[in-house]
Amino acid sequence: MLFCYNTPMEELLQTENTIKVLLNRIRPYIRSHGGDMEFVRFEDGFVYIKMLGACDGCAYIDQTLEYGIEELLMEEVPGVLGVLVI
Repeated sequence: MLFCYNTPMEELLQTENTIKVLLNRIRPYIRSHGGDMEFVRFEDGFVYIKMLGACDGCAYIDQTLEYGIEELLMEEVPGVLGVLVI
């Protein structure tokens, strides 16, 4: 019998891929308001993203993060504890 185990690096890459797919799912909404976002890294349970365009400095960025991006990622990706903007 052959067993396959994912290494920690493989698991990290799978998690990052899932995060990127989900961010791409909500990207059209962000772009429709003149903004965009860039995935930077996933580390210690936190997703680090950079907000671009109209999102950078927007008064509603906290709501977009908490009720949009963070909620989606925490529900769909095991191990995500939160989203931080850099």
